[in-house]
Amino acid sequence: MEAGSYVWCTADPKGDDAWILAEVLKKTEDALELQQVDKKSHVFKRPIEVKDEETGERKFQGVELANAPLSDEDRAEGRDNDLITLPHLHEPAILHSVSERFFHGKIYTWTGPVLIAVNPFQRLPLYTDEILDSYRSEGLFRSQGMGNAKSDLDPHVFAVADRSYRQMMDTGRKSQSILISGESGAGKTESTKIVMSYLTTLGGMGMEQQKEGELSVMERVLQSNPVLEAFGNARTLRNDNSSRFGKFIELGFSRAGHLMGAKVQTYLLEKVRIAFHASGERNYHIFYQLLRGASEEQKAKYQLSVEDSAGLELANCFHLTKQGGAPQLREFNDEESFAYTTKAMRALGWTEDTIDNVFSIIAGLLHLGQTQFVKVDSDSGQDAAGIEDDEALNRTCSLLGVDVEKMRLALTQKIVVARGEEIKTELTVDRATDSRDALAKTIYGALFLWVVDQVNQSIKWENDEEIRSSVGVLDIFGFECFAINSFEQLCINFTNEALQQQFNMFIFKLEQAEYEAEKIEWAFISFPDNQDCLDTIQQKKTGILAMLDDECRLPKGSDKNYAKRMYEQWIPEKDQTVSENTRFSATKVQQAKAIFCVRHFAGVVEYRAETNFMEKNKDEVPLTAQNLLETAPSSLMQDVYAIQKKETEDRSSGESGESKRGAAKQKTVGQQFKEQLSALVSSVEKTDPHYIRCLKPNDAAKSSMLTRKRLTEQLRYGGVLEAVRVARAGYPVRMVHREFFQRYRMLLPTVPDKTLPWNMEGHNAQKLCVKLLDECLTEGQNHKNKVMDPKETGISRFEKIRRMQHQPVPLIFPKTDVQLGLTKVFMRKPPHDVLEAHRVFHQAASATMIQCWLRGLEKRKQYYILLDAVNTVQRCYRGFKGRSRWIELRKASAALLITNHYRMQICRCRYIRAKKGTVRFQAAFRGYQTRRFLAAIKIQTFKRTQTRRKNYLKIKSAVLALQCRTRVKIASKELKELKGEQKNIGKLKENNEKLKMEMQSLKAMLAAQAKEDASNTKHTDELEAKQREIDRLEKRVAELEHLLATEKAAVEKLESDLKAQKEQAAAERDHANAQLRASTHRPSVAPGSPKHKTGKSPHHEPRVSDAELQALSMPGLPSNYVSPEVVAKHRASVARLEEELKAERKLRRDADGEIIKLRAAINGVQLNDSEVDALLAQKLQAAPKKTASETPELTGGEDKPVPKKTSLQAALADGVASVFGGGRSEEEKKERDQPRFSLSAVDSLLPKIRRGLIGQEEKEDDAMVVGWKNEVRSRKDREEVLRDEVHRFEAQLKQYTHGLEEGVDVLMWQLNRSEDKDAPAEFPLKASHVTMKMQKKGEMLVQSVLNFTLRGGYLSKAIGRNRGANKTALEPLSLHDILEVKAGCSGYDHTELPSSTGRSSKSSGGKGKGKSENRQGSLFITLTASPTPMAETRSYILKFKSRGARNDVLHGLRCILADMQIYEGVSVSGLHSEADYDDEDEVTVPLAAVHKVLNREREAYDRILLMLLQGFEDLKEKEDELLMLRKRLEHVVEESAEKDRVQANDSKLIMQLSKKLETLLMDNEDLRDQNDRLNTRLIAAECEKMNMMS
Repeated sequence: MEAGSYVWCTADPKGDDAWILAEVLKKTEDALELQQVDKKSHVFKRPIEVKDEETGERKFQGVELANAPLSDEDRAEGRDNDLITLPHLHEPAILHSVSERFFHGKIYTWTGPVLIAVNPFQRLPLYTDEILDSYRSEGLFRSQGMGNAKSDLDPHVFAVADRSYRQMMDTGRKSQSILISGESGAGKTESTKIVMSYLTTLGGMGMEQQKEGELSVMERVLQSNPVLEAFGNARTLRNDNSSRFGKFIELGFSRAGHLMGAKVQTYLLEKVRIAFHASGERNYHIFYQLLRGASEEQKAKYQLSVEDSAGLELANCFHLTKQGGAPQLREFNDEESFAYTTKAMRALGWTEDTIDNVFSIIAGLLHLGQTQFVKVDSDSGQDAAGIEDDEALNRTCSLLGVDVEKMRLALTQKIVVARGEEIKTELTVDRATDSRDALAKTIYGALFLWVVDQVNQSIKWENDEEIRSSVGVLDIFGFECFAINSFEQLCINFTNEALQQQFNMFIFKLEQAEYEAEKIEWAFISFPDNQDCLDTIQQKKTGILAMLDDECRLPKGSDKNYAKRMYEQWIPEKDQTVSENTRFSATKVQQAKAIFCVRHFAGVVEYRAETNFMEKNKDEVPLTAQNLLETAPSSLMQDVYAIQKKETEDRSSGESGESKRGAAKQKTVGQQFKEQLSALVSSVEKTDPHYIRCLKPNDAAKSSMLTRKRLTEQLRYGGVLEAVRVARAGYPVRMVHREFFQRYRMLLPTVPDKTLPWNMEGHNAQKLCVKLLDECLTEGQNHKNKVMDPKETGISRFEKIRRMQHQPVPLIFPKTDVQLGLTKVFMRKPPHDVLEAHRVFHQAASATMIQCWLRGLEKRKQYYILLDAVNTVQRCYRGFKGRSRWIELRKASAALLITNHYRMQICRCRYIRAKKGTVRFQAAFRGYQTRRFLAAIKIQTFKRTQTRRKNYLKIKSAVLALQCRTRVKIASKELKELKGEQKNIGKLKENNEKLKMEMQSLKAMLAAQAKEDASNTKHTDELEAKQREIDRLEKRVAELEHLLATEKAAVEKLESDLKAQKEQAAAERDHANAQLRASTHRPSVAPGSPKHKTGKSPHHEPRVSDAELQALSMPGLPSNYVSPEVVAKHRASVARLEEELKAERKLRRDADGEIIKLRAAINGVQLNDSEVDALLAQKLQAAPKKTASETPELTGGEDKPVPKKTSLQAALADGVASVFGGGRSEEEKKERDQPRFSLSAVDSLLPKIRRGLIGQEEKEDDAMVVGWKNEVRSRKDREEVLRDEVHRFEAQLKQYTHGLEEGVDVLMWQLNRSEDKDAPAEFPLKASHVTMKMQKKGEMLVQSVLNFTLRGGYLSKAIGRNRGANKTALEPLSLHDILEVKAGCSGYDHTELPSSTGRSSKSSGGKGKGKSENRQGSLFITLTASPTPMAETRSYILKFKSRGARNDVLHGLRCILADMQIYEGVSVSGLHSEADYDDEDEVTVPLAAVHKVLNREREAYDRILLMLLQGFEDLKEKEDELLMLRKRLEHVVEESAEKDRVQANDSKLIMQLSKKLETLLMDNEDLRDQNDRLNTRLIAAECEKMNMMS
């Protein structure tokens, strides 16, 4: 195990893998560092476990070497067909090879002489006639010496059968045996069928033709399988067709190899399955085949009918077949199997009468299981068992063919013979039930033995002298190890232990033969032996079975005493826990529990002695049952019991004939089994055995699925690994000469080819292997003490690398550990490990050398690439420098040319500037002369223009100021009107929204009412008309909403425009005033002007006429100007909308009145107009307060006096207020709380008009004041109070039953749990509103049931109530099935109960709404019912409206269950009449004794009743305290929720303020934009003014 090797390591015990493949990373002296192959991140260490001081061999904990993986070519050649050829053969190697072959579709594998067969759980094309013929032909050729000694075909069960047949037909004519074993579901039965089919096919060839209508021996032998499977096979949790018995089928062949007949021997039938089988399993197939496959005529003949089947099939009505649920088989059909079984019976030669009698016994056993017992009074005054139904007993006896009275005695009495006298004992009901089951097991066991005997009579050979040899096929149960192991597992494991001993001896002989054939030394090899384990079990006097038989003979023997005897025999010392032979062990804790352990070849198994070891070993038939069966009128029943008696009785051969009858002694099961096993082992030892080990890849019975851990367990239990251990005890590693030489020649690289050639061609393979081994040992001796220094001079590079590696141990080992046979090399583990270590070392050194050359080559390649790159870079750089120098020279030449051109341009610019200056000077001079001439004319013109402009600006400013003032007044008035209209429009929208919601509510109410009252055509027509009207109103409301939104947007726009105009006008007015003030203080004409001489005042302003003022044009209006026509248009639109709004309000008022009338009419109440108006007025008063402007419109103008409400009007008002969301006043609430007549709600969707009488609210339970808590002054007062309270309590208990019969409304959940504790709980019924009512179906309480009825009608369905209810879960609950009644929610948290939608209350809402619905645990009751095949536990969780109702139902149910226990169950009290006496009988009883008994029972009754009252009061106080604490907790939670709500409201308010602030900022930005526009206009005006002045 050097670094780089692959090994198998034990995996995590909790996982599915038993072994994992890993690579050795590092090996040290005390540990291995490993890395998982398929999970590189998993690196772990394994410490050393064992180290041999002599050989130096180290065994690491849970580590085994892995074999080299096979290629596809090797697999195609069949290199993995036989696992014995693997170099490393151990548990992980076998497991890996079998798994790989399984996934490649190869289910058969050889392991030496053992064939491993893995069940594929699917039909494979491996058993066709062509494949059978190929194996038959190959076997025939090989037997004639014409074929190869080694088969070229794949492993197959045909190969095992053919080999056994050919060996039987060999010269010695020795008998053969094929041993097939495996656990349930591994395919033993199918493999047995295949083997028998092949053998019968070979044995039937060349035989004479049978007469017409007569079956051949081969066909009869094959037809025996269906009969044996029908009577001996059953469905288990692991297998649909599991054989519940072991069988040995011996096929007899003549000298010519023809099949002459067969014999069947059975072992250990599982008779306990008759009386009991687990859920999901079945009884024997024959019962279900008869019930499901029999014709109606046969069912009537065998009386297979049940009067009260409740729709169930027959298999679920009989006790013997219904315990496991009577499931159907996956690959078989009971109807077809029944026909096949009947056909097989006829094929075996059974007459129709025999078949009919057998089916009659089977039907009788079914009816026997239906026999029930009742308690009767015996003559001795004790409880005894009696037959409940005599008719059923007569039917059972008629079918079984026995006497009725003897059957009655066998079921109800027990006879014990003591000193020649018979002592009869009456059996109780429970003991009678056990006696019935024991009788059924006895009859079926005897019938099975009779069937086997009849099968043997049909298929046996006629003359023993014709039988030359035989082939036996053993289908035996495999090794078993369960959580609880009993007597059956001990017998089964004892059988496997004996067969394993024989198997080990057989393997030892094969190994001995191979060693002798290879001519190697093997005398020193020791093989494992399990004879000590067999002695521990079967040894006389001190063996486990012998001590069990001794204990069964003792009168007072028990399982515990039996275990004690074993402890004293095998572990007599005080602190001893393991026997001297290490096979028997028991710790102190196990001894206290009567548990003992036996170390078998497959592992340690723990057995429990207190699992009826003695009863199962005795298997006694009572004397009454013996008398019943021996004297039965039916001859078949007598024959059946005779065979049973022959098998179980043991007669001494030395006794005389007279005493023969009394000398018969019944053998125990252990004795029978030991005798059968001894005979089986003896017969197997006389034959040549062949082994088939059947394996089950997974427990789910799925194809292409393999669980490695389960496969490993079966390899151990099947003895395969034990066989490998025996085979490899001497030389575990074996290689052929060529493989050995090619693998280890590389260890000697320095040895020349002349001394030791590298090729084996032309040489003797054995001599080369011997020479190779000698050279290796010589090399090891030479390097034993030599220091390998890598720095030594004169060594080659490769030698230096080798010396730098981690050096393995020297090649030194005893030469005797390696034996060279004629064709193979046999090695023990230490030399193989040394050779493998050196091989890995040489491979690592060679790999390192190759890596050196490859790395050098890579580096040289990189150097040449880099050199070429450097040359390229240098060449490019030199070219770049040359080009740069040439560019610099060109730049110098260009600079000189540019300098010359620049100097020329400077001189030219100076000339042009001087020329321009001269011309400009001339022009200026000439202009000055001209301007002086024209100056006077220009000054006069400017003065006249300025005067006219000033007058125009004054007039314009005045006109603008007047216009702005007028517009401000108009806009203010319009703004005020629009604001008022806007408020009215907002209220209109709110009312329309409310109207829309009312219409939706009306639509839901009308739809629900239409479903509930579909038969009333008049109301249907009215509802349809009203629906159409509502649709029209909804469309109109939508249109009005759209118009209102449009008008509101227009009003908002007008308001913003008016505000902007107002600000603009104010700005312009201020500007105009400023201009006026400036013009008043400024002179009209400048000083020095010619106009100054006119003599007019400079402050005199010319007057402007009205015509001139009107002729002035108005300035341009702003873009957002609002004209009076637009305002008038909007006013008209608002007025029109107000009229339409009034009309819609009137229509809504009429619709409200019609709705109220319609609801009253539906509920049977007729209302007049005044009552409707009064209700509408109440509705309007309950609505939120309106504004002053809206109130007249809503109320219709004038306020009308509201009349006083009657009781009917008050009820209608409640319904209307609940519909329209209105509230009630304080007076109405007080009036509602007063007791009065009202109308009950029709449904829970819409609170409509109520009908019926309702009394006062349910009062709280009066607290019971117990006598010791009442204020009393004397003991007499206390006793009187207690007496009154007891009488009151008893009277209340009688009332509770009457309340249950009337019915109680509850909220119910049904909870089912399976056997798997980790599986989630199932709720077939979730939060359903049901009415629970007790119904009596007879005079007895046990016949009463609790009925559950869903509440609610069409409206409840419409709103989804009880949507999670499962109708199948509402079946009645019998009082007999109620196991327990508990207060509260038992077994489940009541706060996590799911709602009707399927979600739990915690997950139904984010704010805990669902949780608050179920938070009071004092409102719950839990009913625990008996289990069913589908549910391990059933619970009914009921929730009530109040604690008082809960307590009434709780006490009522407990009272009823107590009465049922007292009057119809087992009596608890000792005061009970044991027998009924006639009036004529004179019974003398002392009166004092009667009084004494009565006083004692009265005292017990009073004591229990007083304790019950005190416990009731304490429980009520605890519940009140719990409720108070819960209310405090809810108050704290509500305060926290209120704080959260306030905080949320504050957050909303902050957000609203933020939005308002954002709106104001946006308005401010708009104002700034308008201000900027005004400033721009003013600047433009000033510019125009300056231009005009200039």
